[in-house]
Amino acid sequence: QVQLVESGGGLVEPGGSLRLSCTASGSIFRMEAMGWYRRAPGKERELVADITKLGDTNYADVVKGRFTISRDDAKNTAYLQMDNLRPEDTAVYYCRMHIGAKEHELPSIYWGRGTQVTVFS
Repeated sequence: QVQLVESGGGLVEPGGSLRLSCTASGSIFRMEAMGWYRRAPGKERELVADITKLGDTNYADVVKGRFTISRDDAKNTAYLQMDNLRPEDTAVYYCRMHIGAKEHELPSIYWGRGTQVTVFS
């Protein structure tokens, strides 16, 4: 059984920064792609950023130049550094990981429960 736990959300003023973390625990043989998604009030969940096992990254246009995704496989952790935050970044942020639990098993997708980020004036 694999569990993902996010942390680092909170309240911040426009222009401020937050760093989200997502740590996987449980039966983990290998870590594959990792990503961060968000769901704003009244909107559907959207991709914020993702990172491959090799470190290739992809960002939503609205966060390019402001957010940075990274990973530390030794800690089974993904990070999202968020700078120059805007009110429209307010959302629940979820991490998603592709994790292989056993050596000969295809990786499965796991989701965290989310962490609230609120940007207010």
